[in-house]
Amino acid sequence: MKQTIFTGAGVAIATPMHPDGSINWEELGRLIDWQIEQGTDAIIICGTTGESATMTDQEHMDSIRFAVRHANGRIPVIAGAGSNDTAYAVNMAKEAADCKADGILVVTPYYNKCSQTGLAKHFEMIADAARLPMILYNVPSRTGVNISIDTYKYLSGHPYIVAAKEASGNISHVADLRAACGDDLDVYSGNDDQIVPILSLGGKGVISVLSNIMPRETHEICRLFFDGRVRESAALQLKLIPLIHALFSDVNPIPVKEALNLLGFRAGECRMPLCAMSEDKKANLKAQMQKAGLI
Repeated sequence: MKQTIFTGAGVAIATPMHPDGSINWEELGRLIDWQIEQGTDAIIICGTTGESATMTDQEHMDSIRFAVRHANGRIPVIAGAGSNDTAYAVNMAKEAADCKADGILVVTPYYNKCSQTGLAKHFEMIADAARLPMILYNVPSRTGVNISIDTYKYLSGHPYIVAAKEASGNISHVADLRAACGDDLDVYSGNDDQIVPILSLGGKGVISVLSNIMPRETHEICRLFFDGRVRESAALQLKLIPLIHALFSDVNPIPVKEALNLLGFRAGECRMPLCAMSEDKKANLKAQMQKAGLI
């Protein structure tokens, strides 16, 4: 059995920005502190929610280094290090290791896509170079690539490939993954509306967007389940479904940054081409936050 990076709710943390689009480091530190105070189990920096796609290389590494230093060992910091260019991803993963990240999150190659053989080689090369615990990230809705069960099974034999973030939305695929890989590959939900179903299949937790604004509650969904209080865990999951849907009513992370701003954080706006939500979507998000007692 491989070492588990974290158990529970890890936040796919948003990157706060100034009006000019530069990173607001002071506010990022404030968010990290608040997350830890509220019981978040891990920080995932420079993922999709962190707008890594529009970061420069320097910003990407500065963000990882900042999160590691600011968290200061209180909880694990996992760094996004994916790319559709294997050589580029290898270099990014090695730099994340130099920044002392506790693990890396690596998405499937997008746009150019690849065969399952190419996919396996891509992940192996990154894992061999970084020599850090690595989480595979399967999100076919964004990448056009799905990790097959045979590929999962093969990669689960690699000593540094320890987990998968499953955001396919396909519970049957997750069940097949768990049956094929067992304890050789931990599984985290990549969808906030599927935390309890994936925990019921032996998942270790969630890498969460919801945690940005409800870290305590997202952690509690996991804790209650692991404590054997499954009905309470499911009830909390179901109670938060309308808010979860509102957080995905536009392209992530547009709604969650709007929600953070409504909470009083200085999250700012997303970088283009991600633009502000429509007024009707903003109104619904605000209404759902009010129903959840957040504002």
